[in-house]
Amino acid sequence: MPRTIALFLYDGFQLLDAAGPITVFEVASRFADENGYRVVLTGKERVRLRATSGVEFAVEPLADLDSIDTLMVSGGYGSRTAMNCEATLELIRAADGRARRTCSVCSGAFLLAAAGLLDGLSATTHWRVASDFARKFPKVRTEPNRIYVKQGRVWTSAGVSAGIDLALALVVEDLGDEIAKNTAREMVVYYRRPGGQSQFSALLELDSADHRFAHLLDKVRGRLDRRWTVEALAEEACMSPRHFSRAFAATTGLSPAKAVERLRLEAARERVEAGVEPIETVALRAGFGDPERMRRAFVQTFGFPPQSLRRQARAQGCA
Repeated sequence: MPRTIALFLYDGFQLLDAAGPITVFEVASRFADENGYRVVLTGKERVRLRATSGVEFAVEPLADLDSIDTLMVSGGYGSRTAMNCEATLELIRAADGRARRTCSVCSGAFLLAAAGLLDGLSATTHWRVASDFARKFPKVRTEPNRIYVKQGRVWTSAGVSAGIDLALALVVEDLGDEIAKNTAREMVVYYRRPGGQSQFSALLELDSADHRFAHLLDKVRGRLDRRWTVEALAEEACMSPRHFSRAFAATTGLSPAKAVERLRLEAARERVEAGVEPIETVALRAGFGDPERMRRAFVQTFGFPPQSLRRQARAQGCA
């Protein structure tokens, strides 16, 4: 029997947040026969809802569904209005109580959090709104650098195309690797990006509008094997260590040590997934020195040790 996916929409939803997962479930169903998916577009009531692109979808009332395997809430600019509608939140709470699992794409996490469904859990959303999300929902552990996060029966994903990654991960859980690989191959997308993969380049994230530390960060990334203490960084920036630490944190939002670690993690992940060098060599060249230190940093940031990311990258390459 097909699994029912209740995709919840509202005025101002992002089209790809809906269309990406819909396509994944559609294609996966071709390989799964009667064990595939039935996608139902739902909303607060029976209306036509408009995406930010202007495209309109007709939706069924979420409350009218007899059974729900997966509740998935779309993201979009309209999420801020929808999250302030108590009737909408009550519908989502009730559907969550009936569903086997609950998911969000992009800023759909705002609705899940506003409904209280993410309290005490880790979650992600689009990087651009992650800081606002963290401020609004302090009971949620915001992870802005994850493509998707699974916490028991609750899944959240990053922006737009990450909904495809999330949907493929759900297919793996439901139907296995082979069908997920066939689905990705048919759609000409990556089979499996690790859930912990960064949403965007660390250099872009750390850079500021005035590019104050851009040259320094670029130099650090080119010499990650160097011991980049605060004193060494300050000397490169021609500043005193104390002044440098304050200015750097104010500009980038991170301490110098944390910023260097982020650059090391990104470079190390690229080398790990390339699958050419031994893990010990990657740790040395990325500046971690000790492979165990790098392993702990990987688990804390990406949710996976280096060896797991390498296995996933190899599996993806065979898709």
